[in-house]
Amino acid sequence: MDYVGIDIGSTAAKITLIKNEDIKHFVMPTGWSSKETAGLIKDKLENDYGVYPESEDCRTVATGYGRISVSYADFEITEITCHARGGRELSGATTTTIIDVGGQDTKVISLENGFVADFLMNDKCSAGTGRFIEIMADKLNLTLEELFDIAQNGDPIEISAMCTVFAESEVINYIGEGRKKEDIAAGVIDSVAKKVSQLAGRAKIKNEVILTGGLSNVPYFAKVLSEKLNTPVHTTENGKFAGSFGAALLAKEKKKR
Repeated sequence: MDYVGIDIGSTAAKITLIKNEDIKHFVMPTGWSSKETAGLIKDKLENDYGVYPESEDCRTVATGYGRISVSYADFEITEITCHARGGRELSGATTTTIIDVGGQDTKVISLENGFVADFLMNDKCSAGTGRFIEIMADKLNLTLEELFDIAQNGDPIEISAMCTVFAESEVINYIGEGRKKEDIAAGVIDSVAKKVSQLAGRAKIKNEVILTGGLSNVPYFAKVLSEKLNTPVHTTENGKFAGSFGAALLAKEKKKR
């Protein structure tokens, strides 16, 4: 039996396949249509991996922003449940806190003895998400990698606005004033870490924290966030696949309907 987890987010679709106990991950852009993306995922599974989601030999779970668009999924399961299951497996701990900084939202999930004890989600403003960092990197004419690299050598400039539009204006003003690019970059990362820590501070943090999502393998962000939370924050190699990995594991644990 093959098990597939599909996590269609606002900007990227993450897919995890468990085949003969071998785990494979891949990612593709969501594009303008989640339904079209779901079709492309199905084609790739069939053509590249020899996995047929609509067959009796495959069980598929869909999650994320575009989960209802995956017509061939056997189950649709919420992001919180899938991220909790995947994060638990990635952390190797049953009592931990998972912070997922995505393109559209940020999720904080506290696990206790393997079960969700508390969770919070910020989906009202992009100022505490990866999208905010992408916008600011563009304003500084930097790639994301370059922004994180130079931020490590800067002294953070305060970006006080809670809204992305106004924060963007602050950054443009700093650029016009001739402030150091590395200081502005450090301010951008500090601002996002501050907003994420404020959200996390309202949840019941359990033991250590692991990062999932697009910033899960950025040690510098983990360092800044750990300072804000006064709690160790760990990066995870495949953290951006936490949702799809959890979905694939749940597919394995469920009976096909």
